[in-house]
Amino acid sequence: MEKSFFLRLEEACRQKQSLLCVGLDPRISINRNEDIVSAIVGFNRRIIEQTDQYAACFKPNIAFYEAFGPKGLEAMKETIALIPDGTPVIIDGKRNDIGQTAGAYAEAIFGYYGADCATINPYPGNESVLPFLEYSGKGLFALCRTSNPGSEAIQGLTVLKRGMNPLYIEIALEVSSWAEEIGLVVGATDIEALIRVRRELPEIWILAPGIGVQGGSLEKSVCAGIRSDKLGLLAVAARMISQDPHPGEMARILRDRINRARLDHGRNGRVICPATELKNNKDPKKQHLLEEIVNNDCLKLGSFKLKSGKISPFYLDLRKIISNPALLFKIADAYIELAEDLEFDRIAAIPVAAIPIATAISLKTGIPFIYPRIVPKDHGSGNRIEGSFNKGERVLLIDDLITTAKSKLQAIEILHEEGLIVGDLIVLIERDKRGREELAKQGIRVHSYADIAELLAIAGVSTTPRAEPGPLRKG
Repeated sequence: MEKSFFLRLEEACRQKQSLLCVGLDPRISINRNEDIVSAIVGFNRRIIEQTDQYAACFKPNIAFYEAFGPKGLEAMKETIALIPDGTPVIIDGKRNDIGQTAGAYAEAIFGYYGADCATINPYPGNESVLPFLEYSGKGLFALCRTSNPGSEAIQGLTVLKRGMNPLYIEIALEVSSWAEEIGLVVGATDIEALIRVRRELPEIWILAPGIGVQGGSLEKSVCAGIRSDKLGLLAVAARMISQDPHPGEMARILRDRINRARLDHGRNGRVICPATELKNNKDPKKQHLLEEIVNNDCLKLGSFKLKSGKISPFYLDLRKIISNPALLFKIADAYIELAEDLEFDRIAAIPVAAIPIATAISLKTGIPFIYPRIVPKDHGSGNRIEGSFNKGERVLLIDDLITTAKSKLQAIEILHEEGLIVGDLIVLIERDKRGREELAKQGIRVHSYADIAELLAIAGVSTTPRAEPGPLRKG
């Protein structure tokens, strides 16, 4: 009987000491008179030959071949034939249909192209997956939490089924019950999702795209998503490797970074990210401040309903720092340090959580602060902004944390309408990269003192034990 896909994948990972999945996406321009097949195969051959010793598997994305028509698909088949035996091949096609149509997709991927694994969209239910499962020794990765910022609008919806879970968790739990030969796609851009999926499903394999160009952190995603045996996650890198002048060297560097994260993961049951630990070792003051924030009961673990309606396994209540003046002043120092090289005339606090922080910063530096009224004042002077300012001044925006950019964009709009310039935002904790990405589109730079992975590591959070459900609160 043929070995299962995930058993063969584990063997490849152990043999090569690697969790690196190399994407084979021919993002190339081909002249009208050029041989399409030769151009694509030549592009991929160079990557395969230089990276195979570091790659646990290869992942061609079928879209980049279909874009060239039949010749592109011919090139993909030839590319797969170049990959040495023993290195698994995942075709990234995100196929989705039912009945005979799903069967035709399965035959194309596993029969014609000879891939070992495929990505699928499980939305139609298990009928869309059954035809793929008929192929012995083949594996699947089902979309669970994708790496794009817009995925939150659908995948983060709260589902009342096994309690109040986001849709992606319900997908993970449902899909994992269909067969052992199914893993999950969870974007490296969402560390919280990786933590939650791993906590719910300690043994499942995760395919984590989004590293590098899309903003996902290699070390943090590995720390959040690997299993207790330091396997169970494939970190996907495509453009970082293919666009590098020396793809083999880049693959080696990424493989080694992954392995350092694996070695440092799970000390005393904790999630420890090497980059974070190194930074903290160089800055004991930061380590101590984060410990004080945790010890001040600002981080709670359990199950919490956020303002967005999303359910989170932890809750940050940074408003508690206002009752600890000594801690508040230390936090003000952290903001002042981040602002040292920035140009601004005034501080602008986003109400209400950032007002005490901005007050402390202003008292320590003498820099005046203002704050916009998100809800318009319907009495008295009707000010849109409280405090004194002059049009054309540059303001530094202050808030306690960032998840999405909604409240920040509202504040920025008010400040702009009143003739002020906003170029930078400082937050204490960065909970999610989506907010940074949204603000970057508006030309706003985000500066964070720490991110949520660092704070969770300080709290000694493990990725595997389940936290007991906590009370629902607004975030």
